[in-house]
Amino acid sequence: MITSANGRQVRLVEKLNRQAKARRENGLFVVEGRKEALEAPIPRIEAVYYTEAARDAAEILVKKGLNPEAAREVAPEVFRKMADTQTPQGILALVKIRHSSVEELLKTSGGIPPLFLILEDLQDPGNVGTILRMSEAAGVTGVIVSRNTADIYSPKTVRATMGAIYRVRTAETEDVAATLRELNQNGVQTCAAWLPGSLSYTEVDYRKATAFVIGNEGNGLKQETAEAAGLRIRIPMQGGVESLNAAVAATVLAYEAARQRLLS
Repeated sequence: MITSANGRQVRLVEKLNRQAKARRENGLFVVEGRKEALEAPIPRIEAVYYTEAARDAAEILVKKGLNPEAAREVAPEVFRKMADTQTPQGILALVKIRHSSVEELLKTSGGIPPLFLILEDLQDPGNVGTILRMSEAAGVTGVIVSRNTADIYSPKTVRATMGAIYRVRTAETEDVAATLRELNQNGVQTCAAWLPGSLSYTEVDYRKATAFVIGNEGNGLKQETAEAAGLRIRIPMQGGVESLNAAVAATVLAYEAARQRLLS
């Protein structure tokens, strides 16, 4: 049993919870809670830490194939130091980060026209996590995030994905406009969600390979990004509302594409 709050493993978990840099350097992120830990793919689990109250969950993971030596019991007071939540459930796992390249995402659609979401500089971890969760439900092929988007492996984002973090393929880009040009060259229809857009989102055929670009919550898309997209679309607004929450806008667009594809 781990009883020291100053041990190497405890300090590592604390760093992974707090620092995107530590997550990048170690290639690991933290998932906390019974559901989240039990849904983690066994080959990607580096370690599991649990209290006596959650021993049964750790045993389930071992039965599923986790190396027993990767599961360590922790004293309750030490676990509270490792946990990111106010009311921890007594189990957390360190999971290996899996990033794809844009090129790999283009090859993973299984013959179905791919559907991508591209996030440019979103700052709210809850928005990013909600988009990942929605992407799984709507059949999105992959989510591409700019380097300045909230870290998809931060504890708040991971919780908001409700397990979709394991199943939705992601890629990171240094230059969203360049990625749009690359997708254009590969036959992907790129659509910028942009307030001055000339087309209503319902006027476009999304049954072909498509990518939607969603901009920063406060500033929207950069001018260069919007101009790099093949189409600039808008979601019509009524009343005094100027724009939608980024996660809501992404959901409207992804489900319009899903609707068209289901009817085709």
